[in-house]
Amino acid sequence: MPKLAEHDMAALLAPPPAHLADGASLFLDFDGTLVDIAPRPDAVAVDARLRQLIGTLIERLDGRIAIVSGRGAAEIAALFGGLDCPIAGSHGAELRGVAQAEMPERPAALDTVAARFHAFAEARPGLVVELKPLGVGLHYRGVPAAEGDARALAEDLSVATGLTLQRGKMVFELRAPGDKGRAIAALMGAMPFAGSRPVFLGDDLTDEPGFATVARLGGAGVLVGPVRETEAAYRLPDVTSTLRWLERIAENAA
Repeated sequence: MPKLAEHDMAALLAPPPAHLADGASLFLDFDGTLVDIAPRPDAVAVDARLRQLIGTLIERLDGRIAIVSGRGAAEIAALFGGLDCPIAGSHGAELRGVAQAEMPERPAALDTVAARFHAFAEARPGLVVELKPLGVGLHYRGVPAAEGDARALAEDLSVATGLTLQRGKMVFELRAPGDKGRAIAALMGAMPFAGSRPVFLGDDLTDEPGFATVARLGGAGVLVGPVRETEAAYRLPDVTSTLRWLERIAENAA
């Protein structure tokens, strides 16, 4: 997508119309999309409003909804207290709740990464190491000044281990290969998603492959958060407005 001035980008990224979800499949990122990003990943909780909303959407859309997250699939399910819809976890490397469920083997090199990240964080109070089934994240939200050193460490470890370096919102993660776009494409080839139009809501750079995939498949991406260069076609400013939009979808879906 060509680079645009911020005011031009804002004009292109209008709020998604309510009819966008008519007959569609919804693919929803979690952190920064359905819940606000917390200082620590383990501080995030799913409240009754969100739990009820997802349950209603599953019913109203005849099951055409999936959570697509950088977190592990089991963690997403646990946060919701159980979830009766597919989950693409670990940035799309895991597929849970579908016939072609996948859980790749955990790379042994992640143990080395975890040890190096923990040693790095112990010397800089405020950094957080997040252990995932197929990745390890180093969060520097509590110590923004550590970004440069954290990036250098993550880049060195990526080269040494061959693991994928994933940049996120104030986090560097080393992980097994995975792609939210490929996960969405795989789900779109299965029931009940097949034959529908995909709509993907996400906030981060990790969601861009998903935006590109749904556009290629005749659907649309919805960016949640500030204006930036993106493959999404629409934008919602924050989590609050996203939940309100989804609630309207839940109320009006046939």
